[in-house]
Amino acid sequence: MNTSENTQDTYTAPDPGGRRAPDVWPTFQAADAPALIDFLVGTVGFLRTAVHEDEGRVAHAQLDWPEGGGVMLGSHDPKSTEYCLEPGTFGAYVVTAHVDDLYRRLTDAGVKVLREIEDQPYGSREFGVADPEGNKWTFGTYPGEPRPDQP
Repeated sequence: MNTSENTQDTYTAPDPGGRRAPDVWPTFQAADAPALIDFLVGTVGFLRTAVHEDEGRVAHAQLDWPEGGGVMLGSHDPKSTEYCLEPGTFGAYVVTAHVDDLYRRLTDAGVKVLREIEDQPYGSREFGVADPEGNKWTFGTYPGEPRPDQP
């Protein structure tokens, strides 16, 4: 039980060049977490920041996107279905300034394209792919709008 008078702690992350700090981390589970980590790092371009194993399973992995943010994943545990997604049901939007190069690299690698690269009416250029487990990844140039409290 929290008996502290201050019930809300705040933390202000460093401001890397005026961009929002990555403080929301999408999470998901994988049927074959080591293979999916290898795909996301070796083919897509995520950085393998941390991988913690427990009895032959990936208990926790942190993969950072080189341009900011990242994801966390682990091996699927059928006993945790009340709060975890089934493998292959995850989706994410990843911001990149190198969308055309990434599209070429992934299509050259034979990654399943769900949506061809195209310009969007809201200013983004983006495409969608599926990873080997069926998770859906969209990569695009749209970084989101600035928060109302930021100039």
